[in-house]
Amino acid sequence: MNQIIIDPSLIKKYDQPVPRYTSYPTVPFWQDHISPGQWMEQFREQFAAENNHNGISLYIHLPFCESLCTYCGCNKKITTNHTVEEPYLLAIAKEWKQYRSLMQQTPVIRELHLGGGTPTFFSPQNLERLVRTILGDCTPHPDYEFSIEGHPNNTTPAHLEVLASLGFRRISYGVQDMDPEVQRVINRIQPLTNVQRATDEARKKGFTSVNFDLIYGLPLQRLAGIQTTFEQVLALQPDRVAFYSYAHVPWTSRMQRLFDETQLPAPEEKMQLYLEGKKLLLEGGYQDIGMDHFALPHDELFLAREAGTLHRNFMGYTIQNSSFLLGLGVSAISDIGNAFAQNEKNLHDYYNAINTNQPAVKKGYFLSEEDLSFRRYIKDISCKAGTLFDVKDLEILEQSSFPLLSQLQNDGLIIYDRKGVKVTPMGHYFIRTICSAFDLYLQRRTLSDNNELFSKAI
Repeated sequence: MNQIIIDPSLIKKYDQPVPRYTSYPTVPFWQDHISPGQWMEQFREQFAAENNHNGISLYIHLPFCESLCTYCGCNKKITTNHTVEEPYLLAIAKEWKQYRSLMQQTPVIRELHLGGGTPTFFSPQNLERLVRTILGDCTPHPDYEFSIEGHPNNTTPAHLEVLASLGFRRISYGVQDMDPEVQRVINRIQPLTNVQRATDEARKKGFTSVNFDLIYGLPLQRLAGIQTTFEQVLALQPDRVAFYSYAHVPWTSRMQRLFDETQLPAPEEKMQLYLEGKKLLLEGGYQDIGMDHFALPHDELFLAREAGTLHRNFMGYTIQNSSFLLGLGVSAISDIGNAFAQNEKNLHDYYNAINTNQPAVKKGYFLSEEDLSFRRYIKDISCKAGTLFDVKDLEILEQSSFPLLSQLQNDGLIIYDRKGVKVTPMGHYFIRTICSAFDLYLQRRTLSDNNELFSKAI
């Protein structure tokens, strides 16, 4: 994609918090408690329908970290005591056995991702044990993809050698920022030499795709620092880069209360950080995939977008078109196509459920026909930069989506009519905002809030 000059007034206009749409409906609209029995029955039916057709995806959440990164909002457990590995692996094995009893066919594994936390907190031997336990009675899909998140400081050649021998070919490193002062204030000290070593070792061991996660909007980040970070990142040539906005939510992430908020970039400065980072990525040969993701032209993620086969789920963008994702571990989320479920977030509650042979699911959602339609629109926009409307949805679209779509079209971000919508080159920056036009839950809540404010005003 050629570099696009983005009008700063549009960025300011649409600078509103919107979801990343790894699910629809999004998690805040899920039910706090779902029926485990209903969930398991839906799981059984959907697995039977999807497994032989497309295969399934697996996500395993490994929550432990040796130190706390104060910006992080992920579900994690901070400890330097590695004896926690054993009971957690046993619990994962028991949970897998629960789900395996619902499968009347041999699972075809299309995608496996180890996330965290810090998966490389676990020893190479225990990671091998975990993967072999899960894959022991499964069939890998011919186009399978195994991936893992790693910390540059503790991902060793032994980790990478074991993982490569098991079929892992993609790794994502949390780099965030290379400025030593930024690293200090977010408590994530990782010298450039560690990032370079981890990247080089991964490629040496046979990994074909290395991703860096970067963040803009962190405390003490300044334009000169972002430029230095990208100079160092571009020299290492990661195959993919995710460039995320830092979400300052101290009311939910308590450790963020440690930040001096005067050290956070002002909104206009944060905007400049993103625009500079994106400019440097595009000048460096990366292509804008959407939703803050960039890839080099040889990477499978870019090739999938060009071929129209890009997919999106709770693991983010993926080349694997599986509509059935099983999440294992504390706080892990499953998406089986017509229902979502999230495991207990508290480690003690998760262990209690698994060790009493109960499903660990707690929060979730069962989708309606309307949900499924609008979920498709959002997925199409995020993966294909366009979608076609179903005639049966036009009345709802006219009421809830078309007003925002008209505004987006007037600003040159999309082209739409009653048949569908297409994102313009300028609109790629605003993909999340465009997706939000199809988020009926968000639109209705906004309307309800506005009505409440109006009633109070009169």
